[in-house]
Amino acid sequence: MKWNDKVAIVTGASSGIGRAVAREFAARDVKVALVARSVDKLDELSGELGRQRTAVFGVDVKDKKALSKLPELVKGRWGRLDFVVNNAGVNHRGPTAEKSDEELVDILETNLVAPVLLTRAALQTIDADGVIVNVASLAGKVPLPHEATYSASKSGLRAFSAAVNAELGLHGSRVRVAAVCPGPVDTGFFGDITNVPDIVFSQPMSTAEDVARAVITAIEHGAAEIDVPMLSGKLATAGYLSPRLLTLIRPLLERVGAKKKAQFMAAKA
Repeated sequence: MKWNDKVAIVTGASSGIGRAVAREFAARDVKVALVARSVDKLDELSGELGRQRTAVFGVDVKDKKALSKLPELVKGRWGRLDFVVNNAGVNHRGPTAEKSDEELVDILETNLVAPVLLTRAALQTIDADGVIVNVASLAGKVPLPHEATYSASKSGLRAFSAAVNAELGLHGSRVRVAAVCPGPVDTGFFGDITNVPDIVFSQPMSTAEDVARAVITAIEHGAAEIDVPMLSGKLATAGYLSPRLLTLIRPLLERVGAKKKAQFMAAKA
C-alpha cells in the first residue's frame, strides 16, 4: 500500500491507543487530524509528529454537530480523506444499578453513538479506497459484569462495523469498515484498578502500540476484524459461541485474573 500523503482522522488521539495510532500513521508519512478534548496534549503530539503533517481539533466526540463536520473540515484542509480511526472511549465501572443516568449515557454516546455518526459523515467524503477502523473490545464478545454498558457499547460497535462493511460491499463500494478488538491494554484507561473485574486480567496485557499495529494491519491487509491478542480473541469467540463453556471456565479465569491483577497492582505501586 502507498501510504505517503494520505490523510487520516484519529479520535482519542491525546493519549494511549489513539496517540500510538497517530504515531504509526506519521511514521508512514500520513497526514493526521488529531482529535480529542485535551488540546494541550494534542498540540504537544503535533509538535512531535510535525506541524505540517498534523492538525489539531479540540473536539469532544459527544458534540454531534462538531463531530459530523470533521470529515469535511479535514478534506478542506488537505484535499482528501483516506482513513478514520474511531478510538475515543470511556468506561464507568461498577454495578449497573449504582451508576447514574449521566454515566451510562456517557459510555453509550462516546463509545457507540460517536463512531456511528463519524462513520456516517466520513462515508460522504472518504476516498474510494478508504478504510474506517473502529476500536471495539473483546468485551464486545464476552460481556463483563460491572462493565455491562461498556460491553454493550462495544458489542454494538462490532455489529455496526460488520453490518456497514457488508452494506458497502453490497452497493459495490471499495470503502471498508473494520473493527479492532483489544483485550486489556496498559494505557491508564483502567483508572482505579480495584474496580476492574478480575477476569479482565486473566488475559495477556497488550500495549497501545500492539493495538496501533493491529489498526495498521486492518487497513493494509483488508481484515474485517482483528483481536488483540489473537489467542485471547479465540477464547472470547469460543465463550461468545458457547455461553455454557464460558460459565464453566469463568471461575478459573477469575482466579487466574485475581492473581495477575495483584501482580499488576504491585508493579504499578
